[in-house]
Amino acid sequence: MTVTNPFTWGLGRRKTSVARVRLKSGSGTFVVNGKALEEFFTTIRDRQRARAPLALLEGAEPYDIFVKVHGGGPHGQAGAVQLGVARALKEANPSLFEGLREEGFLTRDSRMKERKKPGRRGARRGFQFSKR
Repeated sequence: MTVTNPFTWGLGRRKTSVARVRLKSGSGTFVVNGKALEEFFTTIRDRQRARAPLALLEGAEPYDIFVKVHGGGPHGQAGAVQLGVARALKEANPSLFEGLREEGFLTRDSRMKERKKPGRRGARRGFQFSKR
């Protein structure tokens, strides 16, 4: 006997944030770490970023989205959620692939913090130089 899983999974990463996204057909609820999206992401920019891939659905069946995210700050977490939602939507509805790809939702942002180098005060900033 095979058991079918009602959830579709997507993993998103951005800077040091990791988001695990579960997606299933439902009423359209969006829960992040046990809180509503509006409660978890307090800025409009981060809410819009997390919801951006859902704009491609345009009246298609709504999905319930459950996200566990950790690491990094709010902006990195919103980016991780965006990538995770896009990947889960791609698995759930392969016809959305082209639209998601064109909008850039399936591309992982690989920019990371540059490490501090020895002999310097930061990643690039040196110590103050004094001639005398």
